[in-house]
Amino acid sequence: MTDAKHPSGTDRCAEVTRQVGDYDLIINVQGDEPFIDPTQIDIVIELLKKGASIATLAKKINKQEEFSNSNVVKVAFDAEQKALNFSRKPIPEVKDQPQDQWLKHGDFFKHIGLYGFHRETLLKITALAPSAREKAESLEQLRWLENNYSIAVGLTDKETISIDSPEDLLKVKL
Repeated sequence: MTDAKHPSGTDRCAEVTRQVGDYDLIINVQGDEPFIDPTQIDIVIELLKKGASIATLAKKINKQEEFSNSNVVKVAFDAEQKALNFSRKPIPEVKDQPQDQWLKHGDFFKHIGLYGFHRETLLKITALAPSAREKAESLEQLRWLENNYSIAVGLTDKETISIDSPEDLLKVKL
């Protein structure tokens, strides 16, 4: 078990990384993503092998329910699939359209709770102080972006079942 005082799963991964040896690539499947497909992990590993220091996944949002749910973290990225922003609110805003019509006017992506790191990067980012934006949204990856760490975003078409609330747990048939 890791120290109960850790504020995030990433901090727990860093503790284990310090204890288990000199592995270069570290994969963090967040606790709310128990149904990650192994091929999704492979996507993140490939991004790290191609030079990303931090990598994660996103999937296109097709359902209004996901789009408007603040437990579904959204990610916006550039043409090279580097993260620009993460938010619990839909991003980017579609100007001059009501929010319930945004999905018809653009592509929106949900963040999948899977991260890959190079060992050195993981140890450095967990030494950073939490940022104001991170605290406001309760999203640690905002700290990394604010400290000029690039996050490569791989795309997946596989649906995951994220468990963010007791209601989500009831939807899962084990």
